[in-house]
Amino acid sequence: MSTPTRTAVAPLTTEDAELLVATARAAAEAAGATVSVTVLDAGGHLLAFRRDDRAVLISGETSTRKAYTALQLDAPTADLVDAVLPGSPFHTLPTALDRPLLFIAGGLPVHRDGRLIGAIGVGGGAPEQDHGFAAAARDALV
Repeated sequence: MSTPTRTAVAPLTTEDAELLVATARAAAEAAGATVSVTVLDAGGHLLAFRRDDRAVLISGETSTRKAYTALQLDAPTADLVDAVLPGSPFHTLPTALDRPLLFIAGGLPVHRDGRLIGAIGVGGGAPEQDHGFAAAARDALV
């Protein structure tokens, strides 16, 4: 019996995380928005976090929950909004981190070479804005 070959994929580094935060913040500032940004590695560990003091206080917690949700489900949070309505499969989905899932646009998984390496969460703007800021940051990483 042979062991399948594994391809090494570079993990999300602190430098990557700082680039994600800086790019999301720059996109938000260009749009006149104030946001908080959270970046997690593939294990759900916090790599970078930036809360803008001008943003709503809860935006920091929101960005973190969005990042955890995107990481746990390996899906953009914007795609999950309809899936969490009462009676849907995700409505009562428990989390391994004992945190309620927050399904609002602004959380995106980050992949490298087709493998999940982390997630970014942006909170503080309108949901579609947060999604756009997170996407701009993720796209800058590639």
